Amino acid sequence: MLRRIFIAINLPEEIKKELMVFSQKWPELKQSARWIKKENFHLTLLFLGLLSEKEIFQLTQIIKGINLFPKPFFLKFKKICYGPPGIMPSRLIWLELEKKPELLKLVEDLQKEIIRTGIFKKIEKREFSPHISLARIRAWEWRRIEPEERPEIEEEFNLEFKVDSIQIMESKLKRSGAEYSILENISLSP
Repeated sequence: MLRRIFIAINLPEEIKKELMVFSQKWPELKQSARWIKKENFHLTLLFLGLLSEKEIFQLTQIIKGINLFPKPFFLKFKKICYGPPGIMPSRLIWLELEKKPELLKLVEDLQKEIIRTGIFKKIEKREFSPHISLARIRAWEWRRIEPEERPEIEEEFNLEFKVDSIQIMESKLKRSGAEYSILENISLSP
C-alpha cells in the first residue's frame, strides 16, 4: 500500500489556536474559502509523494542518519496574505515565514541527502517558499465575488516559535479535506 508522505515542521498548539482566530476575521470569505483545521497547520519542507512502507522506513533511517541539521532555531512569521504570489486567482490564504538561513539550510540538506542515496529519484522541485496554509480558496465561489469586493488580506503577524524537531508525515485525502498524521518525530541535533 502506498502512502502520501512529506517532511514538515509542526506548529506549537498555542500558535495553532492563535491562527484559528483568522478564520472568523473575514466573514465575506465564508463561502469562498475552506479554512484548514487547526490540527493540520504545519510547514511543509519536502513533499515526497507516494511511498511504500519499505521506502518510509528507508526515509526515516536516512533522515535520522543526517548529521547536517542545524541546532534548534527560531522561525518568525511575517504576514498573512493571499498566495502563492503572482498566481491569479489566488489559491490560498497563507501565513508567510521569514526565510531564515537555518531553515533554508535544513531544506537543502534534506534534499541533498535524500537524493544522494539514490532511493528517492523524485522530489518535488519548486522554489521553497516557507508558508503555513490557512485556507483554500474555492475557485468557483471566488470568481463570483466582484474583484473590488474581495477583502484585502495583507496583515502583519509578528510571532516566532522554536523549531527543535521535524516530522515525517502522511497525508490522507478525504472529501472533508486532507488529514495529516505524524509517522515519525525527529529531533534536531542539540
